[in-house]
Parts: sequence; C-alpha cells; structure tokens
Amino acid sequence: MVLPLSSTTEDQPLRIAGRSFNSRLLTGTGKYPDLATMQASLEASGCQMVTVAVRRIQSGAAGHRGLMDAVDWSRLWMLPNTAGCATAEEAVRTARLGRELARLAGQEDNTFVKLEVIPDPRYLLPDPIGTLLAAKQLVKEGFSVLPYINADPLLARRLEEVGCVTVMPLGSPIGSGQGLRNRDNIRLMIEGAGVPVVVDAGIGVPSDAAEAMELGADAVLINTAIAQAGTPVVMARAMALATQAGRLAHVSGRMPQHHDAVASSPHHGRIGG
Repeated sequence: MVLPLSSTTEDQPLRIAGRSFNSRLLTGTGKYPDLATMQASLEASGCQMVTVAVRRIQSGAAGHRGLMDAVDWSRLWMLPNTAGCATAEEAVRTARLGRELARLAGQEDNTFVKLEVIPDPRYLLPDPIGTLLAAKQLVKEGFSVLPYINADPLLARRLEEVGCVTVMPLGSPIGSGQGLRNRDNIRLMIEGAGVPVVVDAGIGVPSDAAEAMELGADAVLINTAIAQAGTPVVMARAMALATQAGRLAHVSGRMPQHHDAVASSPHHGRIGG
C-alpha cells in the first residue's frame, strides 16, 4: 500500500526537557539590522524557540533595546543565553537573571538556559571546564541546561551525566560561517548521545544546515547566517527548508554507496540488437 505524502513525510516533534517543538530550527535575536527585519525573519523561519542574550538586554546594548517587546512570547519559547560570560560563576548569575527575564515575558515555567562560558574574546571557544562546573550548579538549581561546547564526545557524555537536556556542539567557530569543520566528532556525539544534539555555530548557508541534519543532529541553531545575510527574511526561509530537508533525508535513510557505477535501468527486458 502506498501511503499518502502527508503521512510519509510527517516527523516526530523535537522534545527537550519534556517540551515539544515542531520546528527543528532554533534561531537568535542578535545582529539584525533592525527589529522589523528580526521579526519578519523569525516568522519566515517557522522557529518556535529563540535565544536572547541576557546580559545585552540587561545593559540595553545596541540592537537589543526594545527586543523583549518586539517578540511575541506567547508564540515563541525563550532560550535565555549566558553570552558574554567568561567564568562559571558569571554564567550561573546570568542564568538566574535569564529565568527572571522569561518570567517577565509570561513564561513562568521556563527553566531553559543556553549555557555559554567563553573566556577568550578572540577565538570565542567555549571553556570545557567552566561549562561543566556551571552546568552542575545550574542543574542543581532546577535549570534545563543546553550547553554550548566544542565538538568533544567525552565532554558531551559528562554533561549528559550531570543532567544537561541537550548538548550543543559548534560546527566551526561562532559567526565564522565556515560550515561543519568538526563533522567526524559531531557524528560521534550523535551516535553516543542520549539527549538531543543541536549543532550550534558556524553554519553559513542552507547546505550546512542540511548536512548537519543529514548526519542525524536533532536540530540546528542559526543566528548570524540569517541576520547578516543580504536578505535575512529570505535566508530564514531557506534555512527552514534546508533543516526540514536534511531531517527527512536522515529519517528516510540514504541509498547505499557503491565503489562502481550501478545502472539505474534494469538489464532484463532490453530490446536485442
């Protein structure tokens, strides 16, 4: 029996900390030319979870003034992040502020935090030790921790063991748009993870997003590649389609690869010469 297309292409929702999301594209709210472009891009992306930089909102940094009022928090789940924190202690304090920010937005039950501990302002690589220390403390305080990390399968395992609800490996340095430079390690993380793997940072074009999803990532988080595109709204839609296509390709299972060419037409039934 041939199933209708709508049945064969339906996917299971993404589940994080007991919460379901139909979209597997997470987006950010920074680096847009203006709030109107951000609003239109979020709509075009079809995302259901967006990150906000707690420290930048608290300080009224450029591009973040008025952001809380510009997002419809009745439709989009807030993922406060600890961007700008160089130590575990700073990250924990900022996460607590993020929880209050979510409550002010009407999300009383929101315990999510994207944990970032980045001490080096040049390379912006996450600190594995500081991240693990902060994660342990935040889990104890009842947070649902989504840690941003290097593509390190062993660290991912430790973070899962302490109670993190996802692991979020970088594909390549944040904001670089270099694509998946850590493909092999990300694959190992996906194979060994018992929590969702969200590829975060480095995605530059839709084919990067599709590649991450084809590998088996549960979701992708994309900000700069959308916000700094020539036309962010169009790129947001392209990233949404690429994420969906990559996910469906992974779920369907790719064809076997062969060393030699294999004819696509059958040999039997050919007209003799």
